[in-house]
Amino acid sequence: MSVSGDRVVLRPLQVIDVDALEKMFAEPAVARWWPRFDRQKIEAELLHPDEDTTVYAITVDDELAGVIQSCEDDEPDYRHAGLDIAVATRWHGTGVAVDALRTLARHLVKVQGHHRLTIDPAADNSRAIACYEKVGFRAVGVMRRYERGADGTFHDGLLMDMLADELE
Repeated sequence: MSVSGDRVVLRPLQVIDVDALEKMFAEPAVARWWPRFDRQKIEAELLHPDEDTTVYAITVDDELAGVIQSCEDDEPDYRHAGLDIAVATRWHGTGVAVDALRTLARHLVKVQGHHRLTIDPAADNSRAIACYEKVGFRAVGVMRRYERGADGTFHDGLLMDMLADELE
């Protein structure tokens, strides 16, 4: 199933996307935040994700611009969805990421019925944080030494969330 935004179309990821994703994840501006995403990891985690994760190709005029995913927690007392996104360098600063996030967020709220969404960028990824704030996400707190960075050491992450009525 595809989901359309203002400029983007989110469609299921396909085997034919792997070569383009491998190139995207090798770009220095992407690899800094998505380290160690080689072909094997792309196929295992994006092409064949866990059953609670849905991965979409972000396309603009049928060109692959990146990847976006949601992971749904359907436990009734904690029900929510988490999002993650990676966009090729050529699309940075063009509004594609904002459109993709807004499109998936609207789908998760209006179609899937989620009342709360989360996203967790690296705490020093100011470009991503600014993008997420445009969609309506707010900082909740810092998760110390949350994820291993490209340099092999653990770095802080920023937990951000958004309630359904805060979606911009």
